[in-house]
Amino acid sequence: MLLLLYKEFRLAVNPLYLLVTLFGSLLLIPQWPYFIAMMYIFFITIPNVFMYGKAQNDLGYTLSLPVRKADLVYARIASIGILEVAQVLVAACFAWLSRHLYPAGNALLDANLAFLGCSLAMYGLFNAVFFPLFYKTAYKVAVPLFAASTAILLFAAAIEVLALLVPGAAWFLDGVSPEALGRQWPLFGAGILAYLSLSFLAARRSAFLFERVDL
Repeated sequence: MLLLLYKEFRLAVNPLYLLVTLFGSLLLIPQWPYFIAMMYIFFITIPNVFMYGKAQNDLGYTLSLPVRKADLVYARIASIGILEVAQVLVAACFAWLSRHLYPAGNALLDANLAFLGCSLAMYGLFNAVFFPLFYKTAYKVAVPLFAASTAILLFAAAIEVLALLVPGAAWFLDGVSPEALGRQWPLFGAGILAYLSLSFLAARRSAFLFERVDL
């Protein structure tokens, strides 16, 4: 498994994709929908990784190795998961800086602990939709990508609407004061749990579906 993960970062995941995490710096833009900064990994990294793999017959090459089909799936999802976690960690640094630059907060959802937790949940949702749909055929990328992107856009829009229109939800979701951050820790923890749970289920379901694909 570790060797397959090493292969992913040597042959499938271009090191330049790590630069996409720097889009977390967009959290420094005042009065801006910060969820967009977290979505560039879905617009740039993931489509390119899978389209490049398709062009280079990555699946055919990997299956020629003495590995289980399930391990191939787990390695790919783990490599994407590492990039997603890296994106959140970089965004957390810029969120901390944004909090000090703009103590009054953002017109939309603030770059705070609740935002980071919701971003993790959004990443888990993307994984839960995209990977099973892709590994159902192990070939088609466009439909899974469209479905997963639609799901996360609706999720992000729903969170923004809740923070804007529902005072009770805004009390948990919004704010950058020490008091607000203190009550956001449960949401951050829930986001971590949602990400891990959804990604785990996505990996198991994807492996099951890929085992049934006749390549």
